[in-house]
Amino acid sequence: LTAQQTQELQNTIERRRAALLSELREDIERVRKDRHEDLAGPAPDAGDESIATLIADLDRADADRDFSELRGLEAARTRIADGSYGVCANCGGEIGFERLRAHPAAVRCIDCQAQHEKTYAGSGAGSSL
Repeated sequence: LTAQQTQELQNTIERRRAALLSELREDIERVRKDRHEDLAGPAPDAGDESIATLIADLDRADADRDFSELRGLEAARTRIADGSYGVCANCGGEIGFERLRAHPAAVRCIDCQAQHEKTYAGSGAGSSL
């Protein structure tokens, strides 16, 4: 990566990080405000309960996804600082600029990522981009 490309990617990471932090703050505030009892109503039936549980589960999944992305961006910031950003964690080769543009937190080149996904498909081992 050139210095200009690294700077562009760092700016992208910082903007996305700020947006995620804002979303997470909003999610936490909403969760604090919208208690399960409030969603299900004062005398919930089984349908109300299941809808309230579904909403709570979706909120949790959304927050989990945002936290996961934030952790990836934090790791990318660390790699930028230590000079290892853009280097594939598997083969040590270069992660292409276009790939990093699409997925700034990517830790593997496209070939190693494809192999990782093939190897761990369905195992729940995660697919760090």
